[in-house]
Amino acid sequence: MKLSYFPDTDTLYIDISDRPSVESERINENLIIDLDSDGQPVGITLEHYSKTASSQAIEVDLPISMLTTQQTA
Repeated sequence: MKLSYFPDTDTLYIDISDRPSVESERINENLIIDLDSDGQPVGITLEHYSKTASSQAIEVDLPISMLTTQQTA
């Protein structure tokens, strides 16, 4: 997952998949979901982010398994 903030447009984009987006569905005036060819979400756009967010901080909770170093044989 990758978070990108674009201050010039006050937009936060959450990239949740490596699959390409083929269509977008506007949920409301501030929320757009990008979908792949199977209709699965691959990205989330939050427009007017600073005006709609309840906090200026972005926090991410990761499972401990993602934080440990994996060794390859």
